[in-house]
Amino acid sequence: MPIYTKTGDDGTTAIFGGKRISKGDSRVEAYGLIDELNSVLGLIISYIPRNDQTKIFFRSVQEDLMNIGSVLAGWEGNISHIETRVGSMERHMDAFGKNLPPLHQFILPGGSLLGAHLHFARSVCRRTERAIVRLTKDHPHYAIIVKYLNRLSDLFFVYARVSNKKAHLKEIPWKGIKK
Repeated sequence: MPIYTKTGDDGTTAIFGGKRISKGDSRVEAYGLIDELNSVLGLIISYIPRNDQTKIFFRSVQEDLMNIGSVLAGWEGNISHIETRVGSMERHMDAFGKNLPPLHQFILPGGSLLGAHLHFARSVCRRTERAIVRLTKDHPHYAIIVKYLNRLSDLFFVYARVSNKKAHLKEIPWKGIKK
C-alpha cells in the first residue's frame, strides 16, 4: 500500500474524528511544530550513549510529544500526566545545575554536536510554545502544554551546557551590542 493518499492535494488534512481542515489552520501548524520538535529530539537521542538515563528520559518526552500532538489534532485523550513530567524536568535541571557554573551573561548557542543540537531544539521548542500560546485563547486547557514546553526548552538549555562541559568546551559569552 502506498504512503501517499492524495487526499491532501487540495490543501486540507484530516484530524481526529475525520473532519478535514486547512493545512494552514493554526492547530495544524501547532501539531506540525510538535512533530518537528519530536524529530529534533530523535536526533539528539541518537547522540546520547545507550545506557545514559537522559536518553531514557528523553524517550518518555517523545511519547509525551506524540500525545500532545494528538490532542492538538483533536484527540480527546487525557494528557494530565505531563504535569508530573514538568516536575521531572525540574529535578533533572536541578541535578545538572549543581555541576555548572552560574551564568552572568548570555552565551552563544553551539559547542559540541550534541550541545549545538540541544540549543537548536531549545529554539524549536520556543517557537512551538509561541504557536500553542496563540491557541490558548480558544483552548485554555492547552495551558499545561505551554508550561510543559516552557520547562522543556529550559531543560534543553541546561543539558546543552552539561553536554558542552562534558566535551570540555568552554561557553562563549555574548559580547553584547556594539555602540
